[in-house]
Amino acid sequence: MIRVLLADDHRIVRGGLSRIVEESGDIEVVAEAADGREAIQQVHRTHPDVAVVDISMPGLDGLEVISRLRHDYPKLPILILTMHEEEQYVVRAIAAGANGYLTKRSAPEQLVKAIRKVHAGGRYLSDSAAESLAQHLATGTRSRTPLDSLSNREIQVLRHLALGHTVREIAEAYHLSTNTVHTYRLRLLKKLNLRNNAEISLFAIQNRLVEL
Repeated sequence: MIRVLLADDHRIVRGGLSRIVEESGDIEVVAEAADGREAIQQVHRTHPDVAVVDISMPGLDGLEVISRLRHDYPKLPILILTMHEEEQYVVRAIAAGANGYLTKRSAPEQLVKAIRKVHAGGRYLSDSAAESLAQHLATGTRSRTPLDSLSNREIQVLRHLALGHTVREIAEAYHLSTNTVHTYRLRLLKKLNLRNNAEISLFAIQNRLVEL
């Protein structure tokens, strides 16, 4: 049996995914997590064969989870399962160390196949993710939108600010000083030509960095 961790902040989504994989006959869900920090804790506790992780989660997001798991468990296959199809997410997730990228829209048909593939040592991209990655490679790594100029940490800070989290809360989530978070905020304001948190929230919504 392939032992899987499911990390998604929506309980109903986790329930649906769990039913899909367990109907396969050779995959079982050994742990679930509702946020990034819990996902890491569950990996430490249950040692799954594959971690299936959403990008947009409370606390630590999927990119941070990939980074920390890749450091602690370099051989653990990590499959991103998310609603986001945009190029920026696919590229950043693969660069962070994900072994596969699957959209929730294609999950009912492809999730089991994707889990088996990454568990066997391969990589898996949904059609939309593969197209996004190909587009990135075709156009090069030069920045094409203001969002491309942001680092992963700056995007994380932007998302948290857009969700109404305080600088102190962000600092605690990522084990940073408040001064460091303030610096990230100033950098992203300058790069995006924004003036305040209200404009940050609007930008995040327009670019689908947060869900309404």
